[in-house]
Amino acid sequence: MKKSFLAMLLLAASLGATAQEGTLVDGVAAIVGRNIIKHSDIDRTIAQMRVKQSVGDEATTRCAILENLVLAQLMVHKGEVDSVEVSDDDVKQYVDYYLKNDLRQYGSKEGLRDATGFTYDELKEQYERMIRNNLLSRRVEYQLTENVKVTPAEVTEFFNTLPADSLPMMPERYELSEIVIEPTVTEAERDRVRAELATLRERVIKGEKFSMLATLYSQDPASAKQGGELGFFSRGDMVGEFEAAAFALKPGEVSPIVETKFGFHIIQLIERRGNMLNARHILLIPKVSSDDLLRARIRLDSLAAAIRDGKITFEDAARQFSTAPNARQGGSVTNPADGSGRLDKPFVDEHYYNVGVSGMDEGRISNALPTKTDEQRDAYRIVRLNKKYPAHRANLTDDYDNIYNAALTTAKQRYIRKWAQRQLKNTYTRFDAPYQGCVFQNLQ
Repeated sequence: MKKSFLAMLLLAASLGATAQEGTLVDGVAAIVGRNIIKHSDIDRTIAQMRVKQSVGDEATTRCAILENLVLAQLMVHKGEVDSVEVSDDDVKQYVDYYLKNDLRQYGSKEGLRDATGFTYDELKEQYERMIRNNLLSRRVEYQLTENVKVTPAEVTEFFNTLPADSLPMMPERYELSEIVIEPTVTEAERDRVRAELATLRERVIKGEKFSMLATLYSQDPASAKQGGELGFFSRGDMVGEFEAAAFALKPGEVSPIVETKFGFHIIQLIERRGNMLNARHILLIPKVSSDDLLRARIRLDSLAAAIRDGKITFEDAARQFSTAPNARQGGSVTNPADGSGRLDKPFVDEHYYNVGVSGMDEGRISNALPTKTDEQRDAYRIVRLNKKYPAHRANLTDDYDNIYNAALTTAKQRYIRKWAQRQLKNTYTRFDAPYQGCVFQNLQ
């Protein structure tokens, strides 16, 4: 069974069910206030864990799962008492996302039912309950801990309590800047691509299979392997021009040529299910001429020389000449995972594979090198290594931000734990026989 489905189903059951205070019903592992936690909730989590890892001592693991569910129930109860609001739009956004992923995995509502044992409508109802309660508990947690702070002295104290041999190894990281020049595609090239795509569209209209032509000619490598099929998507998932054209189609119909930032497309609608579509497309990407690419390379090599000679700063050159989105920031490259300027080595190896960053000295600027833009267009760039952080064991000097975040997280967890312990003393609880001997690690 799908892992994400198991996790969400567990939360849906554990957070959504209710029982009369003091009344134990079949299958109930625990009662917290007026909410129940079922044996099946814990069983499903155990089954899910076995898929990914060894469970170890099962009795201890079951108690730990129950403890987490009790904490979640306390959060939901406080949210309900305090009238914490969760909007229907927020819930719907997540429900649509999960259901869409389920349909993509299982292909149809019938396949979804066969795989999970639940109908589409039953899953939707459970997702709605689970997500509403999950959002509610998260907002309660935020409200409880938003004023929790840690001082520099507390960060240092936190760090000093960590055993030296348990400090994590920090990977090699880099700070980079870049200047990118993407030559403009000529109108003649755009006309060539339109004509080629018009020919492919005509072949489909005359009876050739769209999927076969997509496999042979589409320049979207991911969907081309599937005959151009994209899977189910809803409004907001695709760029505007593509989405407008797709939602205007009837099943089997082929769109006119559509231009987006990625190139030129033709689209065939496969199936419509409410506000979701499954479609296939053929993408052709206009190419810049080799002469224009050569000029971009020469221009960048000249810029690199001027920067090395001190005639212009890298930042000013980026602002004036780079066509990349980070030009306004002087070409600084941002880590998409955390928004910082430090890039992990695997990210650099993937996205700057031809630069040889690990062998560069700080401050060195590369020669002009070929690259691809986010839209997979040909371009050239120069890259400067601003700073290199060798792999090392975590320390306060180089990794203060990481240690600060860890200390703050620990402080918030400590606050939540103390809050939950107080709440539990004033909340009716009852545990079924297998769990009456549980020793909670954080709630007692």
